[in-house]
Amino acid sequence: MQNHITQNSILIFLSANSFSEEEYSIIRKVFIKASKRIFITSDSQTVCNGDNKMKVKADTDFYNVNDKNFSAIVLIGGKGSKDYWDNEQLHNIVKNFKHAGKIVAAICEAPIILARAGLLSKIPATCWSEDKNELIKLGINYNDRSVIAEKGVLTSNGPRSAEQFAETVLNMIKNH
Repeated sequence: MQNHITQNSILIFLSANSFSEEEYSIIRKVFIKASKRIFITSDSQTVCNGDNKMKVKADTDFYNVNDKNFSAIVLIGGKGSKDYWDNEQLHNIVKNFKHAGKIVAAICEAPIILARAGLLSKIPATCWSEDKNELIKLGINYNDRSVIAEKGVLTSNGPRSAEQFAETVLNMIKNH
């Protein structure tokens, strides 16, 4: 059973450079409207730079993430997320969230991180269409859908589905 603070806290991963400002802004707005507390994690020591000059300060680095403090982790996509596809620290974080029974969600290019961390091996998933071959190469059951939720893991294909993605995260937290 999660306490009230944990249930209302969501960790968002942003790449240090070129995260999708559109996805981040839409998802952040939905979470704030639902009275969720948002915390940003990244390996950036200063600020994360979006794909159109937005700057966001990280609240915590990878070393200090504790899944016990959050109900979910949300990985924002964008070109910069590709730099994290093989990041073992981030892989360990998402695996810890999953093993703790927390919601793990990724949008756009970021589902590849979940796939390479081994979290998508037995469930259907989606991602940015240009990256679908990355999932297929890994033997993932790729589906060309906007949002797919399965076994506590949520994947989405990009900015056009960001609002539906964020609403689904909220519903998964509520029903978890």
